[in-house]
Amino acid sequence: MENKTKRTFHGTVVSDKMDKTIIVRVDRTRVHPKYKKRYTVSQKFHVHDEKNQYHPGDTVAFCETRPLSRHKRWRVIGIWEKAGVKAKEGTV
Repeated sequence: MENKTKRTFHGTVVSDKMDKTIIVRVDRTRVHPKYKKRYTVSQKFHVHDEKNQYHPGDTVAFCETRPLSRHKRWRVIGIWEKAGVKAKEGTV
C-alpha cells in the first residue's frame, strides 16, 4: 500500500450547529490571468469535531481522512487561533 500525503488546510469556523461537525471556510487569493486583479475565492468544508470544542470565529487546521459520512472527509488537527483572543505581541 502506498503512503500518500494527506492534504491539510486551515480556515475559519463559520458554523457549529451540527453534532460533532463544524463547517470551515477556507479563503484563497487568486489573480485574474488577463487583468491581474486579485480576488478572494472561498470554499466550505464539513469537518469532524469529536468533542464539539470549536466555535464560530476560531481558526483551525484540518486534514483529509477516510469518508466519515456523506459530506465529511476531513478531521480537525488543532486550533490556530481562538475567537476573540489576540495573539501575543512578537509571536506573529
